[in-house]
Order: sequence, then structure tokens, then C-alpha cells
Amino acid sequence: MSKTNPLLFNVIRDAIRRIEKGFEDATKVFTGKLERSVGLVGVVIISLSAMLGPGVFVLPALATEIMGSGIWLAFLLAAIVVLPGALSKSELASAMPASGGTYTYIEKTYGPVAGSIAGLGLWSSLLLKSAFALIGFGAYFAVLTAALDIDLSIKTTALALLAIITLINILGMKKVKAIQAPIIVVSIVLLIVLCIMSFFSGKADMARPANANAFSTGTIGLLETTAFVFVAYTGVTKVAAIGEEVKNPGKNLPRGMLISLAIATLLYTVVSYCMMATVSPEDLKGREDPIYVFAKAIGGSKLALFTALIAVVTMVSGALAGLLGASRFPFGMARDNLLPESLENVHPRFETPHVAIMITSIAMAFTILYLPVEDIAKLASGFKIMVFIAVHSCVLVLRRANTSHQWYRPEYRSPMAPWVQWFGIISGLVLIYLMGYKAIIGGAAAIVLGFALWLSYGRKHAVERETPWNTVTKLMRNPDHVEHARREAVFHACDLGGKNHLNVRQFIRAMESLGFELNHDEIRTTFHVADENADGVIDIDEFLAFIEGEIGKEAEE
Repeated sequence: MSKTNPLLFNVIRDAIRRIEKGFEDATKVFTGKLERSVGLVGVVIISLSAMLGPGVFVLPALATEIMGSGIWLAFLLAAIVVLPGALSKSELASAMPASGGTYTYIEKTYGPVAGSIAGLGLWSSLLLKSAFALIGFGAYFAVLTAALDIDLSIKTTALALLAIITLINILGMKKVKAIQAPIIVVSIVLLIVLCIMSFFSGKADMARPANANAFSTGTIGLLETTAFVFVAYTGVTKVAAIGEEVKNPGKNLPRGMLISLAIATLLYTVVSYCMMATVSPEDLKGREDPIYVFAKAIGGSKLALFTALIAVVTMVSGALAGLLGASRFPFGMARDNLLPESLENVHPRFETPHVAIMITSIAMAFTILYLPVEDIAKLASGFKIMVFIAVHSCVLVLRRANTSHQWYRPEYRSPMAPWVQWFGIISGLVLIYLMGYKAIIGGAAAIVLGFALWLSYGRKHAVERETPWNTVTKLMRNPDHVEHARREAVFHACDLGGKNHLNVRQFIRAMESLGFELNHDEIRTTFHVADENADGVIDIDEFLAFIEGEIGKEAEE
């Protein structure tokens, strides 16, 4: 056995450590405990982790059924359509670098009705994509079980894995996410190696994906396929949801989005081109494991099995992060009083929004059981295209209303505005039309359900955030020593987790016990304003010290 070159080993080790450090810093954002801690590397890794998965391991096989071996061009066009969305989101994120991302931009631009619709649509699209990852995992898992001569149901296995990642999310084991960095590195390296091997395998016809037969479906087929694979890129802008935690967001967010989009575009386009040069669309018909077929054609069964294993790990890892992200939309809507209070309540011990996580998990299970993979991809793409259209409109509206909205001061401004935004809107509408009735019905359903949510709950409970906070400030400012001690005792008595933290339910119980003349929703709104990092809990000592002022601080001493 040859010895490993120590210099090369150290270089690789240091590079992996830097990537892992960037990813760990980025994922700590989800704990709500870091401020401006995510650098450019973290932004790129978060974006890539949200994109890689079904987009490369499943979608190419489904796309070939629409247009054949020319799918590489559809991936390229989809990236061009996504680019304006990345630019628009970069501008909005630099003006509103807060947790919530797209939901926050739409709600703040158009109000709570639009926020209800956008929040529901975003939640649906992300849980659909996460369910898509678990279903795609099933196809590769079947390959592994067949090789090991084990008989397991794909749907049963997907549901079992869903239960596991649900438990992990509830327990708050966020360090598990740190393994995603090396997973991403290994996945990218594997895909690059497969493409290089295809050139020297002697089985690839590099002219086939670019000849006339590759585009026999014409322009309509190409555009329809572009709309179908659009979902592969939607993760590029999800990092905007943590804009509040990004260092120098005016520079790092747009740079990170564009770098990750360039990497994903190159990867999707080259992989799909080399794959279609090596295997024909007929070889992928009825399959949902195209990279396995590709690897087997150029490297044999052992390489194909290793590829299947990496695909399984990558997609399960993506589903883990997807459930985490999807659950934050109902959590955020509940914070804005647009959904019932129970959805914003965090576990007193684990400090995770367990109710929102469980409801999202149940919706994913329903999707896995009753929706076919192709329909899931179309629904997810349709929702996301509509959201991108809304994001473009936010930039147009806020720029025109700038004189009456002095708070809109983006550090980064989208180039070639408003033409970039209008291109994004028009191209998005064209893609939705080409996707067919399923995407349109899905989007219409999100609008109807979102509006119904507003009428049934949000309209009755949404309140202005500033008024309750000002009221509480006046009521609680400058207590005497006895009153301070009473408040402190009540707050700590409601801290069931013993962490010097209160979740929203415990805070409401404490404030009601103290006898302040505020209704339930006003107390909730006060909690939301006090919870600046939006992690679902407030620190008792910090809250009392801030709200009570100098006399309260003296009382503590």
C-alpha cells in the first residue's frame, strides 16, 4: 500500500475544515443565537445544500420523458430564469436582513393578507420538495436493498426516515447539519468524476445531446421542461431567510447567491449533458435513479452502488434541512398572529417549534403516500415560480414607494432594474402556463386557502406591533424593589424548562398572572417584539433589565 502524501493530506484536511467551519457557522443561525456570524462560505454552502438532491439525482430522468436528451439546455434556461430572482432577493435581503426571508418581504410590502397567502405557499412548496427528496431516496434505496437481497417497501422506508428526521428536528440536534458540508463536497466530487469518466469510457456520443433529435419536441417542449426543472434551483435564494445573521449582507448575500447559482448551473448542465451522451432517454424511461444508470453504464455495478449510497445520504440530509426550513413558515406566521398560537410555541426543554414541525411532517407523510413524484415536482415548481414573481413585484413596488417608505434603503441594488424584474415576472408567467393545469390549480389553491386563513383567523387576531409594546413599556418601566421581585418570581415560576427562558405560552401565563391590562393577542405581539432573534424564547433577566429601566437594574443588583 502506498503512503499518503502528508502535504496533500494536510491541504485537503484544512480545506474540509474551512468548509465545515463555514457551514457550522451558517447552521448556528437556526438556533437564533448568533448575530452577523455567517460569512460568504456559509452563504454558498447553505444555498448549495438547499439545491443538491432531487434536482440532480431524480429530475433528469423525469425531464427526459418530456423532451428527450436535450434536457441540459432546459437546466441552463431555468438558471437564466432564476437569476433575476436571486438579484431581486439580494436587494430585498439587504434592505430587510431579518429572519423569514420571502415571507417577510411579501408581508411587509403587501400586508397580512398577502403574507397569509405567501406563507402558506412557501410552506407547501418546501414541504413538497422535501417529500420529493425522500421519495427520490426510495428509488436509490431500492437499488441498495436489491443488492443486499433485502425486501423493504420504499414508502414504508421513506415514512420511517421521515419519523427519524422529525424527531431530530424536535430534539434540536442541529449539529447533525454539520455533516452536510462534507456530504455536499463528496456529492459534487462524485458527479465531476462521473462526467470525466464518461469522456474516456468509449460509450459516450458527445454529439447526441446537441443534435436535432435532442430537440425534436420543439420550443414548447423545451420551455415546458425548463418549467419542470425550475425547482432544482429554487434553493439558491433560501439563504435570504437568514439575512439577519449574515456578515455584511449587502455584499455577501448577492455574492453567495450568484456563486452558488453558477456552481449549480454548471453542475446540472454538464452532468445532464454527459449523462444523455452516455445513456439514451429510453434507458431512463420509468426510472427515478438516473445517476445510478449513468454510473453503471460507465463504471459498472460497484461504482453504481456507491453512487446510489451517496444519493441516499444526500437526499435524506436535504430532507432533514427541508423539514427544518418548512416548519419555520407556520412558526413565523403564528408570530405575526396569522395562525394559531400553538404553532409558535417552542418546546420548553429543546426550544424548537415542535408543533409546527409535527404538522409539517404529517403533511409530508400525506404527500409521500398519495402524490406521485412528477406531480410533486410540478406543484413545488409552480409554487416557487409564483413566489419569485411576487418577489420581483416587491422590488418594483418598494422602489416606487420609496419616498413614503423611508425604511427601504437596500445596501445592494439589483442591476438593470426594472427590466430584470419585468423579465422575471413575464418569464415566470410563461413557465407557469407551460407547466399545465396542475401547477395553476396548485397555485390557485394556495391563494384560496391563504385567503381563507386570513378571513378565519388572521383578520381577528392580527394587531399593530408597536402599540402593545409601547403599552407594556409604560406599564413596566421603573418598578420599585418589591414589584421587581414579584415580577421576577412570577417569570421564573413559569419557566418550566429551567433555562431562564420563556416561550410564548409561558410568557402569556406570566403576564396574565401579573395582572397587566392587555388582551391575549397584545401580549403575544409584545413577546414577538421582545424576541428580537426570532428563536421563540426570551431571556427572563435580559427582558426585565431592558423593559424596567435603571431602577429595575438596580433592583437586580
